[in-house]
Amino acid sequence: MRVLVIEDDRELAEAIGVGLRRAQMAVDVVGDGRSGLRRALVNDYDVVLLDRDLPGLHGDEVCAEMVAQGTRSRVLMLTAAATIDERVDGLSRGADDYLAKPFAFEELLARVHALARRSQPALPPVLVRGDLRLDTAERRVWRGDELLALGPKEFGVLELLLAAQGRVVSAEELLARAWDEAADPFTTTVKVTMSRLRRKLGEPPVIETVPQAGYRI
Repeated sequence: MRVLVIEDDRELAEAIGVGLRRAQMAVDVVGDGRSGLRRALVNDYDVVLLDRDLPGLHGDEVCAEMVAQGTRSRVLMLTAAATIDERVDGLSRGADDYLAKPFAFEELLARVHALARRSQPALPPVLVRGDLRLDTAERRVWRGDELLALGPKEFGVLELLLAAQGRVVSAEELLARAWDEAADPFTTTVKVTMSRLRRKLGEPPVIETVPQAGYRI
């Protein structure tokens, strides 16, 4: 899952970023509205955490422009403004959810997961293919009766492949969805991660390489 945090409070933004990365998400963080809008329009984010009171470009305008441009990202608006009228106003501009500051990180995380499920076609909470099972909520994977120890990127890649339900997923799509913007698109990052994942999944192999196309389960 890839998330964009647009928040001008640097300490809060970094804390959110650290927490989401610990939850095995790819996270980009920016501190003003104009930069945030550019990122949101260029990259394929599942969820955008959007502070309403931003410098440069107000959060309401960022949200409205994302909607106008047809982005598929779900927007969770964050703000200290907590009146009913202000919440309704934010939602009317295209936000999918609204969370007033201060908030508990556990609630933020739960809302991010809920919005991410809405950004994609509905999938079961446990993805199954043969003897391979992936629990999206518990972030655990089994091959048969064996619980596998996967790293965050290995889990993210496997989740994307299972969610594709047999469709070929390109290396470019895997890089865009499972890594943040710091990833170098010209490196062998995806190949290296795929190699580790295949080794951990064991025999018989379940991931197929489709020449000049990508990977599929």
